[in-house]
Amino acid sequence: QVQLVESGGGLVQPGGSLRLSCAASGSPILYMRWYRQAPGKQRELVAAISSGGSTSYSDSVKGRFTISRDNTENRVWLQMASLKPEDTAVYYCNAEDDTGAYWGQGTQVSVSS
Repeated sequence: QVQLVESGGGLVQPGGSLRLSCAASGSPILYMRWYRQAPGKQRELVAAISSGGSTSYSDSVKGRFTISRDNTENRVWLQMASLKPEDTAVYYCNAEDDTGAYWGQGTQVSVSS
């Protein structure tokens, strides 16, 4: 079973940057993703990266967020720049291997002046 530990959330002013990290233990990970959930809204996919390094982003973050990973460490990062108040949410790491998909505990990102 895969266990995920996230870190890097916090409070930042609009226009600022944050870097989220997620470490996965267990079997090699096929896909790693970042989701977010704002109060009163559904959880949404923000970014994804395959084991081969192919990436995809939601339209709302494209050009501002960058997802990357280290397969040897089973770690994924989300570099967030030009943050906006509407980026405020709990961000969740999601990892998928050949047995299923697993979730981290979430880390709060708040963008406010």
